[in-house]
Amino acid sequence: MAPPFVFPRTLQELEEDHDDDRLCVRKLVDTSSLRASEVEEFVKGVSFDLSDKELFCVEDQDIFDRVYSLVRSYGSLSPSCKLNIVESLRSNVSVLLPNVDSLLRVSQGQDEEISALDRVASHRNAFKIYTYFLLNIVLAEESDSGSNNSVKVTASTHRKKQPVNSWNWEAQRGRILGLIANSLEINLELLFGSSDPDDNYLSFVTKNAFSLFEKPTLLKDSEAKEALCRIIGACSTKYHYMAQSCASIMHLIHRHDFVVAHMADAVADAEKKYADGSMAISLIREIGRTNPKDYVRDTVGAENVGRFLVELADRLPKLVSTNIGILIPHFGGESYKIRNALVGVLGKLIAKAFKDVEGEVSSKSIRLRTKQAMLEILLERCRDVSAYTRSRVLQVWAELCEEHCISIGLWNEVASVAAGRLEDKSAIVRKSALNLLIMMLQHNPFGPQLRITSFEATLDQYKKRLNELEPAMPSENVTDDLPCDGDNCLGDGEVDNLNPGPVEKEHQDSLTDSCMSQPGEVTALQDSNLPDVGNLEQTRALVASLEAGLRFSKCICATMPTLVQLMASSSATDVENTILLLMRCRQFQIDGSEECLRKMLPLVFSQDKSIYEAVENAFNTIYIRKNPVETAKNLASLVTDSNIGDLAALEFIIGALVSKGDLSSSTISALWDIFCFNISGTTAEHSRGALSVLCMVANSSASVLGSHLQDIIDIGFGRWAKVDPLLARTACLAIQRLSDDDKKKLLVTSGARIFGILESLITGSWLPGNIWYAAADRAIAAIYAIHPTPEAIAADLVRKTLNSVFNDCADGLQNDSDPTEVSMLTTVQVAKLSRCLFVTSHVAMNQLVYIESCSRKIQKQKIAKEKMDAENQSIDCNGAAPSAMQKDNDINQELGLAASEDAVLDALFEKAEKEIISGCSGEKNLIGICATFLSKLCRNFGLMQKYPELQASAMLALCRFMIIDAEFCDANLQLLFTVVEGANSETVRSNCTIALGDLAVRFPNLLEPWTEHMYARLKDPCVSVRKNAVLVLSHLILNDMMKVKGYINEMAVRLEDEDKRISSLAKLFFHELSKKGSNPIYNLLPDILSKLSSQNLTKDSFCNIMQFLIASIKKDKQMDALVEKLCNRFNGVTDVRQWEHLSYCLSQLAFTEKGMKKLIELFKTYEHALSEESVIDHFRNIINKGKKFAKPELKSCIEEFEDKLHKFHMEVKEQEVTARNAHIHQRKIGRREGFTAALDAEDHTESNITTEEAGGEVIDPCSERMALSKNHKLKSQHTDSEEHSVISSELTESDGGDIEVQSPLVSKRGGSRSRTKKSTMKEVKGDNTGKRTTRARRKVILDEPEDF
Repeated sequence: MAPPFVFPRTLQELEEDHDDDRLCVRKLVDTSSLRASEVEEFVKGVSFDLSDKELFCVEDQDIFDRVYSLVRSYGSLSPSCKLNIVESLRSNVSVLLPNVDSLLRVSQGQDEEISALDRVASHRNAFKIYTYFLLNIVLAEESDSGSNNSVKVTASTHRKKQPVNSWNWEAQRGRILGLIANSLEINLELLFGSSDPDDNYLSFVTKNAFSLFEKPTLLKDSEAKEALCRIIGACSTKYHYMAQSCASIMHLIHRHDFVVAHMADAVADAEKKYADGSMAISLIREIGRTNPKDYVRDTVGAENVGRFLVELADRLPKLVSTNIGILIPHFGGESYKIRNALVGVLGKLIAKAFKDVEGEVSSKSIRLRTKQAMLEILLERCRDVSAYTRSRVLQVWAELCEEHCISIGLWNEVASVAAGRLEDKSAIVRKSALNLLIMMLQHNPFGPQLRITSFEATLDQYKKRLNELEPAMPSENVTDDLPCDGDNCLGDGEVDNLNPGPVEKEHQDSLTDSCMSQPGEVTALQDSNLPDVGNLEQTRALVASLEAGLRFSKCICATMPTLVQLMASSSATDVENTILLLMRCRQFQIDGSEECLRKMLPLVFSQDKSIYEAVENAFNTIYIRKNPVETAKNLASLVTDSNIGDLAALEFIIGALVSKGDLSSSTISALWDIFCFNISGTTAEHSRGALSVLCMVANSSASVLGSHLQDIIDIGFGRWAKVDPLLARTACLAIQRLSDDDKKKLLVTSGARIFGILESLITGSWLPGNIWYAAADRAIAAIYAIHPTPEAIAADLVRKTLNSVFNDCADGLQNDSDPTEVSMLTTVQVAKLSRCLFVTSHVAMNQLVYIESCSRKIQKQKIAKEKMDAENQSIDCNGAAPSAMQKDNDINQELGLAASEDAVLDALFEKAEKEIISGCSGEKNLIGICATFLSKLCRNFGLMQKYPELQASAMLALCRFMIIDAEFCDANLQLLFTVVEGANSETVRSNCTIALGDLAVRFPNLLEPWTEHMYARLKDPCVSVRKNAVLVLSHLILNDMMKVKGYINEMAVRLEDEDKRISSLAKLFFHELSKKGSNPIYNLLPDILSKLSSQNLTKDSFCNIMQFLIASIKKDKQMDALVEKLCNRFNGVTDVRQWEHLSYCLSQLAFTEKGMKKLIELFKTYEHALSEESVIDHFRNIINKGKKFAKPELKSCIEEFEDKLHKFHMEVKEQEVTARNAHIHQRKIGRREGFTAALDAEDHTESNITTEEAGGEVIDPCSERMALSKNHKLKSQHTDSEEHSVISSELTESDGGDIEVQSPLVSKRGGSRSRTKKSTMKEVKGDNTGKRTTRARRKVILDEPEDF
């Protein structure tokens, strides 16, 4: 009997001798010393012995030694040798496994028990040896393939055809691992004598199986991966090798992300195969027992563990649902990745773990309560602190919605949560909320139409039906018996969705849908038309469902203002998903969705390509991808209801569609049919809208209008123009956009007629006043576009309008002397005068444009002629002598005659422009006379205030004249700024503000001295004026038409404007300004800071403004320079408010290491400001930010700086407290001495009275001695003593009236002294005592006079 085989730790350990009797290598064959042919013969001999002898011959020492020698040098063997040895070992194991089952029958047939035990031992030995050698071969082959992987990749391009004797290792690997997996699934109890094999064997197999799991290429082989999963499942579950396997699984999950799904497969397969979920439960418990803080440190491991839990819940939902309580506490952990995973786990469980409806009522109730608890957790997690978790929760809700796992009772709660998350600060959360609402609309259980009015009408009818069906019981309330939140509560307590299926517009069989009216119409439903839904309970359920649908529709409708704001978001994903949601809302006819979708049109001008494509796709889907007539109607209606901004966006989109060919010719034909009223039901507005769309198409394809010239004239200026006056304006626009050929055709066929029509439109009064201005604008432009000599007809127009005003006025005044009639005529005259000024100024402006267009045409013709001449000369003069023309051109170029021609042309055009107003030879022309009159009219402020409409027209005309002529502009600039600052009309101030921008572009030198007044418009009380001022200044500054002056602080104040639109425009201005050059905001910031500090701004407004401006500075170099500039500004500043502002700005800077060092170095500049708490708080914020990025050396400097700041601050505070206490003490002393001085004055008065009566003076001997003892001190400070005496005397006089208190050195002498001796000693003592106290206190007064 061969010795037993014990699994060694390493392959080479088999060569070592051991004390116990185990099988080991006795004779090693070194195959590296053999030739290739000898190695092949050696392998063939080993293979022959393995196949020819018994299965357990491998335990023979000789065969064992030879097989070991081949396995040891396996990497150096040729492919054919590898194939022979692998096939021999694998075939023997394949035969050995069935023999194990028959081993029991054979052993029972033996007579001797000892021989049976020996046979079992031999089979066990052979089984172990084969398994050991095969697994080592697999490990050797995989290690070689892994090490040579890079070499194979780099040499793949030079790989030659594989030799014939090469072998496919991938196929062999799957067979070997499958064989080992099969060996674990047979009854090994016969071999090992117990239900579990020895730990040595299991440890070896599982260890190598887990090591193979670390090979990502091996896991791509489905056969090998399945075998490894079976090995792990069998060892862990069948043979109870649980603890070690779970530890290895957790180790692999933490280290490698690619094993997560495969490990979940292994665990799920083991549970299904052996009906034992102990391994899954153990892993869940292991994850649950882990400290949540560990996942914070190991972010990669946390993500892998989370993915594993989600995969496990997807494969084993019921098992995980029974153990989910172990994982719930991790919702309180700090790792958002684990919380994300748990949210995903709950979503999988809700969708899959509760589908089985079988079982008892009690267990079913428990499952429902568990599901409800999970749903509540998901709702609660929508308010998680992490944006990633909030986003993941909303994604899970969308998945549940798609799986129809949300009941009607919970539907509106989820919808309200999603609507609230639309205003989340995180873009990823908003994106998930938008996708959730899209999914909820797509799968809503209420019907394909969600109009609120339709729901309300249907709900009212069914409520009436419900009241009829209910029994007459006064104590019964209908609402008490209705299912809660629209749920259909069955008898067993389970909540079912009334209509869980997805909503399809074509096939939805919904009671709500059958009761709804057509879109846009709400009709009262009769009781006879209501479908019969059944008994009372079913009617109640339907009413509850309709109420839930109504709430859902109102919830979606309430999000429309938020969706409009999201379309203006800086995040492209917000805009794209908002557009998708609005398209879905329009599909389900949500109220307000159509209006919101129109607000997406201006987004076509976005520089973000994805946003432009989203808008274009939405526009095509909604308006274009339909039949031609419907497309034409959609476009006409859209144009009719659009404002100016939407029309510009529509023109851009339609131009793009025409250029791409997406707007078909049949659609254009349908537009013409609508314009010509060839389609029934067409109104004048629809006709105007169709013509507007055709004008937009003409921008890209000018010939589209030429086929219907007569229709444009007949309909555009015919009777339909009186029905819709704007139709005439649109017809003028169409004439203006005709192609050159069509314009010539129009002049030939209908020239006189069209000019007569346009003239009557301008000079006539058949159009309403509010529409006449727009129509006259287009009519004058059309005249200049198609007339060959427009100045002639324009002069006639001006003359007629002037005559209509002044001649009518003169005739009226001559023929009627009634003052009431005169006033009425004057009122009419004002309206005519306004139109006259408009026509005159607009003709002048169009004349200027016409002159410039003529200039451009001449320049183009000249360039084209020169280019053609150069080409002809190059063709004709190939080798020939230069022609006379070429010689003339060369001479002209040398003499500069060509340049002189350009100068002459420029002078002519400049003269033509000047003659519009100034005339020629100093004489005024027609418009020039009007300009003079207009200037005088605008200076009549009393008349202007009396007629605001006249002032608006007059100032608009004045601005146009100023734009045309520089001299006229210079003469009237002061008038313009006077009006723009003092006019009562907001319209006048707004128009003048806009005109200032045009003047600054045309005459920048004239407007430069008035820059301050232009910035002053930013402080106008009117919102529209401030908005126009921001727009005008932004345009001028960003396009380098105006230099950024020292008044830019006024623009900065607009960042905190009360109007959000103005605030947004100001932010956009500074954002764009920061992109220019080296960021001008860096240079402007100190000046803005000083100006803002002197303005009356609130603290919050100042902080918000400076925070926004500082955030626009990105360069570290500029940040470091700002540190020095701001620190130096502390010098000479004594205002506490400015200290706070400077320190706040410092705290908002992004400090670098250099900047922090500079701040520490400049401590002396700001140390005097550190006494303020607010200032020191800002410096503490700077220190906290610096600690986050500082290296150890800098961090120590920052800590020393922090200690220095704290110490200095405390010293300053102590000094302030001491000074304050001293001041309080001095004030107390001053009050006491004032009181003492008053008493002394009274005593002195009494003493003087007594002395006068006695005829002498009383001198206190104590006071006299005190004065003598201090006489030498007072002499050395004689000057100070005199000052003190004077001060004391003056102040004492103010307190005591006429009494004079003198210095102790001054004493009176004379005959009165003898009279003092005659007084009694008692009186003298009494008087002396009082005077001694007075003199002592008086000394303090003399020592500290400054305290008074």
